[in-house]
Amino acid sequence: MKILVTGFEPFGGENINPALEAINRLEDQILGANIIKLELPTVFNKSIERLEKALEEERPDVVLSIGQAGGRNRITIERVAININDARIPDNEGNQPIDEPIFVDGDTAYFSNLPIKRMVKAMKENHIPAEISNTAGTYVCNHVMYGILYNIEKKYPHMKGGFIHIPYLPSQAIAKPAAPSMALEDIVKGLTVGIQAIVGE
Repeated sequence: MKILVTGFEPFGGENINPALEAINRLEDQILGANIIKLELPTVFNKSIERLEKALEEERPDVVLSIGQAGGRNRITIERVAININDARIPDNEGNQPIDEPIFVDGDTAYFSNLPIKRMVKAMKENHIPAEISNTAGTYVCNHVMYGILYNIEKKYPHMKGGFIHIPYLPSQAIAKPAAPSMALEDIVKGLTVGIQAIVGE
């Protein structure tokens, strides 16, 4: 089995993104599955273009994208992506689409086909706070999740895909007194057992 795991570059004035830090610390093999790691730009359209190139080249069995969700206090596995770009802040190239469809020929929404409840259960059993989320937002995270599931629907029907949001790192939360955070080693552990739940399905 081959699993493509993506993480975003820093954005929004941050000099670090826990998603990229976490995926770079994943083992290269998890329960015998080969883990392919890919950095994505926090940029509308370019992120999906890079993703689509990797899907074509790698043909993974599973694609799992990881993103930062500042303000969340646990790992959240996303259930659904919606066909809208509505950016509260500009992306890393200054783009700020408002109320624009991601793909004009796409469905209104796509649901993850990963075993999301099994993944949450595995994380909790390993003492990692986790839950299912029903909103991936309308920024580049949702944009990429929708891109994953759109490509699965249109080109790769046997592929599985989804998205996981993770909290700030403690170093980021120092300047944000009200913001929760999670240690990087706990994030990596949570992602690892989540991937184990996918492989063992």
